[in-house]
Amino acid sequence: QVQLVESGGGLVQAGGSLRLSCTAPGWTLSSYAMGWFRQAPGKERTFIAAINWRGSNTIYADSVKGRFTVSRDSAKNIMYIQMNSLTPEDTAVYYCAADRTHVMPNSDPTRYDYWGQGTQVTVSS
Repeated sequence: QVQLVESGGGLVQAGGSLRLSCTAPGWTLSSYAMGWFRQAPGKERTFIAAINWRGSNTIYADSVKGRFTVSRDSAKNIMYIQMNSLTPEDTAVYYCAADRTHVMPNSDPTRYDYWGQGTQVTVSS
C-alpha cells in the first residue's frame, strides 16, 4: 500500500505564498499521474491540480489557475504545488493523490488510488 505524505501547510496571510510537498517514503511515484485536492470545512473535497507521470502535462481548476503551479521531481520522488496570491477562500485541508492506472492527469477523485492524510492551509485576512 502506497503511503503518501503531505507537508508544507501552515498559516499565511492573504496575498502570501506556500509550497506544499507530497512524497511516498519507500515507493517510487515516477510512474503515477498525481493530483492535489482540497477540502474546506463543511464542503466536499474538490480538485485543484494534476500532473502526468512525466511532468509534461498539467491541468488546473479554474479557481486556482494562474495562482497555483503543480510540478514534480522524479529524481527526488516528490510532487509540489506552489500556491501564490492566497486568499481566505483557499483555506482547507490539502491532499495529494496518486493514480496508478491512467497516463493523463485527471480531475476525478474516483480515479485516484492512493491518498495522503492531508495538510492544513489557513489563510488569514
